[in-house]
Amino acid sequence: MLDLLTKTIDLQNGTPNEKRAEILSYFEKTWAIDEKLYSQLKSDEVFYKRGDALRHVLLFYFGHTAVFFINKLFLAKIIDKRINPFFESIFAIGVDEMSWDDLNERNYDWPTVDAVREYRNKAKQLVMEVIHNLPLTLPITWNDPFWIIMMGIEHERIHLETSSVLIRQLPIEDVVAGAFGNICTDNGKAPKNELIAVPGGEMHLGKPDKHPLYGWDNEYGSHTEQVASFNSSKFLISNGEFLEFVEAGGYKNENYWTEEGWNWRSFKAAEMPLFWIKTDETYQLRLVAEEIEMPWNWPVELNYLEAKAFCNWKSLSTGQIHRLPSEAEWMRLAQHVEMKDVLDWKSAPGNINLEHYSSPCPVDSFQTGEFFDVIGNVWQWTETPITGYPRFKVHPLYDDFSTPTFDGKHNMIKGGSWISTGNEATLHARYAFRRHFCQHAGFRIVQSDQPLIIHNDEYESDTEVANSCEDNWGDAFSNKPNFYKQLASIAFEVMNHQPNVKVLDLNAETGRLAFELARKFESVTALDFSARYIKVPIQLQEEGFMRYIVKDEGELLLYRDVVLSDFEASTSKDRILFMQADANNLKPIYSGYDLIIVPNLLEELICPILFLKNIHERLNDQGVLMLTSCYDWDKDQTKRPHWPGGFKADGEPVSSFNGIKSILNDHFTLISEPQDLLITHRKSSRLVEQHLTELTCWRKL
Repeated sequence: MLDLLTKTIDLQNGTPNEKRAEILSYFEKTWAIDEKLYSQLKSDEVFYKRGDALRHVLLFYFGHTAVFFINKLFLAKIIDKRINPFFESIFAIGVDEMSWDDLNERNYDWPTVDAVREYRNKAKQLVMEVIHNLPLTLPITWNDPFWIIMMGIEHERIHLETSSVLIRQLPIEDVVAGAFGNICTDNGKAPKNELIAVPGGEMHLGKPDKHPLYGWDNEYGSHTEQVASFNSSKFLISNGEFLEFVEAGGYKNENYWTEEGWNWRSFKAAEMPLFWIKTDETYQLRLVAEEIEMPWNWPVELNYLEAKAFCNWKSLSTGQIHRLPSEAEWMRLAQHVEMKDVLDWKSAPGNINLEHYSSPCPVDSFQTGEFFDVIGNVWQWTETPITGYPRFKVHPLYDDFSTPTFDGKHNMIKGGSWISTGNEATLHARYAFRRHFCQHAGFRIVQSDQPLIIHNDEYESDTEVANSCEDNWGDAFSNKPNFYKQLASIAFEVMNHQPNVKVLDLNAETGRLAFELARKFESVTALDFSARYIKVPIQLQEEGFMRYIVKDEGELLLYRDVVLSDFEASTSKDRILFMQADANNLKPIYSGYDLIIVPNLLEELICPILFLKNIHERLNDQGVLMLTSCYDWDKDQTKRPHWPGGFKADGEPVSSFNGIKSILNDHFTLISEPQDLLITHRKSSRLVEQHLTELTCWRKL
């Protein structure tokens, strides 16, 4: 359809010279088609308009894709000089309604369009020089300099699509029709939809690390999910099918909408999808640069909230549960019909990659197996809020590509649209938008009696809990010794390497000690007073992974993914019982242990003396008590009369160890001399606190 078409590149196979030429061609075609997109603007004045009030003026996006290349190449130290620092600042950051977004026009002094064109030309020449001269070896991987070139190209192809949505929202008099390929002219009645069975199966999601195609960070990792059988609509929901919902008062009945959806509908006073235009007698449809008579057989384009309302209406009308597919169900459908990925296409098997039209087309045009539009035509909303798979990690040169959307408010779209090219057209592509945003996106429905499970895979951002996660699990990301691993090893020695031991961990925090103990002992009960903390190891136990955010430096953050199997703890996890409990007032059931470990808890107790006097009641005969403490008594936490030591009595100093010994002597004997262990508390990448905690081990008489 366009003479600039190409597919994303195989980064593994071929020769370095062939690959360099291929990447250069891919770059040039990407650049040209990006500029062709803006040829639909009637004049340069239109560049200073906004298609959406929640987005920048169009000039920003025209400059942004060029600036992105320069900023990333400079950050990667591939180039050592900027072209225009001012441009590379004001065109740097896009908008997604985040806290750091800046839509205040008073903060921008937009340059002329010609100045941006001149900048783009300079940036293009510089990138081409880099492609010509940068050393290239195969395969091109995540850490390779050419990965940054591909990052810039694929980023530009994303904006090819998102900018077209903004242009589509401009007044029709501001755009020129026919400047960006040919639209579909097939306009007719909507075909009758039906539900077709899709067998269930175990789905393994996540792009392999050695996959030959470029991928964004959220595509990598590994997640396995058992998908139950379900029924899926044969076609995407068409304009004609959605009209039934509109005419049934769908936009006027709150019962069909989620609370979020009804709030949006009320705020917008929406009565139909954004791109529908109601005339006196019928409807028209706004495309990117023209308005046409409503094609009822094309897919409806709308936001998630509207799609969800349609599903709820359908459910209430039929008495059966209808909803959007989950990500795993969509992938199962693609697998079921044996959908091929980009490298195996002879031609696009759907209205995608700009190979067929510069618009949507009828929902019964592209068939794969029993279904139509499995990929292409318009994106398909899913029920799944986007998050990273287990083992997700950010790319160090684009750490905010995905993580700002891991907030439970961005739902995933799958399958691509007519203008999806490059990475967007691949099966592993994972993109997400806020539920009230419009893209070239529609939906298909599924019918299933199985309850929909939405995984809460957000990052733990509570500072205290996240810092505990780093103390417990951070050795996976550094070379620092781990206190909890060391303590578990000592415990195994103290118990003469006997596995048939029942253990009580009385300060579980975020769980590392318990998981280490369970590798060596047959039964571990791990208690913590705070639900904020104990939920972390419970998630690890149930789901096998967890996530947290810690401070890097300044305003920068590090996103951590902990996968339990990396710590050789998956096979022993079921030996642990995690519970919330107050060590100051333990229930009687927490008794009969062979080993009780009290790691750095004494200082947090209201009355450590009373605790020490009674702890023997919870141990079996010849059982072992292990205490660690920094003896950092705080009068606000523990009143002075309840300290076991750390003060003077009759003018003589009473150390905490001697005070504890005098309390325990009635029921315990000291096994070995006290031992100092080092604990490192991480505050940021370059700020740590170190504490010496004293370990004492006692055997019950």
